[in-house]
Amino acid sequence: MPNLLAYLALALWPVVTALLFRRLSPARAMILALVGGYLLLPEPPAAFDLPLFPPLTKHNIPALSALVALVWTQGAGASLLPRNGLARVLLAIFVLSPVVTVLANPEPLVFTGNYVPGLGLKDAVALPLQQALLILPFLLARRLLATGPAQRELLLALFHGGLVYSVLMLIEIRLSPQLNLWIYGYFQHSFEQTIRFGGFRPTVFLYHGIWVAFFCMSALVAAWALWKSDREGNRIIYFVGALYLAAVLVLAKSLGAIVLAVGLVPLVLLLGPVMQINAAILIACLALSYPLMKGVGAVPEDAILERAAAVSPDRANSVGFRFDQENQLLDRAQRKPLFGWGSWGRNHVHDEVTGQIETVADGRWIITIGIYGWIGFLAEFGLISLPLFLLWRETVSRRNGEVTPFIAPLGLLLAFNLFDMLPNATLTPITWMIAGALTGYAEALRSERLQEPEQPRSRLGWKPIL
Repeated sequence: MPNLLAYLALALWPVVTALLFRRLSPARAMILALVGGYLLLPEPPAAFDLPLFPPLTKHNIPALSALVALVWTQGAGASLLPRNGLARVLLAIFVLSPVVTVLANPEPLVFTGNYVPGLGLKDAVALPLQQALLILPFLLARRLLATGPAQRELLLALFHGGLVYSVLMLIEIRLSPQLNLWIYGYFQHSFEQTIRFGGFRPTVFLYHGIWVAFFCMSALVAAWALWKSDREGNRIIYFVGALYLAAVLVLAKSLGAIVLAVGLVPLVLLLGPVMQINAAILIACLALSYPLMKGVGAVPEDAILERAAAVSPDRANSVGFRFDQENQLLDRAQRKPLFGWGSWGRNHVHDEVTGQIETVADGRWIITIGIYGWIGFLAEFGLISLPLFLLWRETVSRRNGEVTPFIAPLGLLLAFNLFDMLPNATLTPITWMIAGALTGYAEALRSERLQEPEQPRSRLGWKPIL
């Protein structure tokens, strides 16, 4: 169980956030509060569980603190809500659809020796609040990170955060994942899953080694993006930092993150902004199509298993296990397809006698469909992917061609994160921040374009503005 220091760290983070907002610009303070909280605070079960309120954890305390600090230092100011109509609809569905989920699940799940409670008034209050807290980083970033300089700050935070975190990763690679146990008094996950290729996969203060490796991969991409766009004479720093982070990523022993880096880094380095955004949209479409194809049984699982077996039998077994679990969970989700089964593990398959959960939900998509149904899935994944399409629409239609150079690598990071949410649940505050930043920038481009006088169309010329 978490020790006193774990709860103290959570309790003091609002104070840290308030100090950041008093000393720094709102954009930089928000970035440091959310990224720092995600990397340094303890994972659940360290949480404050209040009546009629979702648990307050590292995943919502920093954003809630940033919102309060922003209002305290800046006043209400501009609205946090997106201006785009479709984004507003998806946001409303994302926050409010759990109420329908609760209304559709009043019955308990009764087993011979146990039962799972039905959903009631408490859930009708807590679940929408939970969704609202989850989406706060998106709303804050849309307001504060909609400019080129702010987006550069986000890339810098990922880069510097990766350098700092790499030291902790190397400690755990050498000594085994122990930092969370030493500092916060508990281990976040199964220790067996930290053993890979005769060594250890670092966990640090995140939920799983996969999350740590994905963040390291994001820092690596940020380093190359900063190297490519640098005009301040710091290219050698970013270049050396990128090589170092690549070495740490390999040592982290997470094949998925390494594969993502191998696919992402060349796109950032070799493609122009337009082609990067096109590639991001293609990846996003592939990610969105997988759950839909899975739902209609159109995924070629046998062919995928054959390819995995060609890599290694262990990889084939892992992929086969995921497919089996996804099929079981999807069959259960199809019994309540629109709004899902709700919380309390009701989305899982249970033993008929003991009521024990028999399935494992790894991918964010199957978790979301099981809990909130296809409506909830479309709202969540739609909010994450919509900025890419808004960005594409506005950039290709601009006549003066002036855009920040940071939207393309951030768009690629968002698209690959969306793709990684198929096998893993790597939806983090950083994901929402990137989505919000791109949404705000696309809306700003839209507003500017609508105010421009009508001119003949010409080829898009990209001139970065910082």
